[in-house]
Amino acid sequence: MESLPLWLLVLVFVAGAAVIWIAGIQLSKTTDVLDARLHLGSALGGLIVLAVATNLPEIAITVSAGISGSIEVAAGNILGGIALQTVVIAVLDAFGKRGKGVKPITYRAASLTLVLEAVVVVAVLAVVIAGSQLPPDLVVARLTPDVVLIAVIWLVGLFLVQRASKGLPWHESGHAPDASPHAAGHRTRKQDPKPMSTRKAAIVFAVSALATLVAGVVLEQAGDAASGQIGLSGVLFGATVLALATSLPEISTGLQAVKQGDDNLAVSDIFGGNAFLPVLFLVATVLSGKAVLPQANASDVYLTALAALLTLVYAVGLVFRPQRRIVGMGVDSFVVVVMYLIGVAGLVAITLA
Repeated sequence: MESLPLWLLVLVFVAGAAVIWIAGIQLSKTTDVLDARLHLGSALGGLIVLAVATNLPEIAITVSAGISGSIEVAAGNILGGIALQTVVIAVLDAFGKRGKGVKPITYRAASLTLVLEAVVVVAVLAVVIAGSQLPPDLVVARLTPDVVLIAVIWLVGLFLVQRASKGLPWHESGHAPDASPHAAGHRTRKQDPKPMSTRKAAIVFAVSALATLVAGVVLEQAGDAASGQIGLSGVLFGATVLALATSLPEISTGLQAVKQGDDNLAVSDIFGGNAFLPVLFLVATVLSGKAVLPQANASDVYLTALAALLTLVYAVGLVFRPQRRIVGMGVDSFVVVVMYLIGVAGLVAITLA
């Protein structure tokens, strides 16, 4: 695509983003149906299936980058994607449910289960930072200990969240008495007079998944070519523009969940997806045969720390449940947006240094 003019690359990029947005909505709807019909359970249906489905663009980009050896793009997209997807909660807070008397999303979705999910995200990101300090030749059977540990923490986190969703030894089982009534990981469905059949749901899911995968690859190629023409570094592009485009499924599914009154699900999907994204480093390591994290540069480690900080802000918000709104969003969401903008400015300084 490098030979295409910039205007055409931008058009292709926008078209790919539109496909991802539409496919993301269909993935959410069909995941809902398949979860109910196949009795997948709250963790499997709400966290695994939807987290994987909404992160198909990142999977496609990671696979493409791993095969081609463009580890910088994969690392920047994954780590930058985690930071930006955390900011998606602020978007849901500001635009998901508006009106006089509407409280912030962390007040409505207060739950110790969500705090646990945030802790899992921070734990995974801590391993990413630690893994960046390992020697690059520590590869056995196309695997490194850091990526294996990330996958183990993710699986343990799923087990803990599944167990917590069944009840915690706290008052109200860890849920605030006036928070959203739906537990994290459970999907809320509107009664449909003409429910979709399981077969149709599976077909729509598969087609939407394929469309998301193809669009993800197109986004990566068109975006990489466009960023090269305008002189934007791969790290900065992957952490901002590309991460925003690949976060569209989380935005579309999150807005739908908030409008249906399932604030817990909206936040849970973000944390679940952010905990899953670093698992893709295992895929990149297997495909490239190289230790990915030890090759992480300063900007990658910086983005990881930024993502952890943003996640901790929301963890605190879920505990203290602020009621004040600033610029149409909760205090914690406002702090996250400000921190992210400052973080991007720091990222620009790092890439220009």
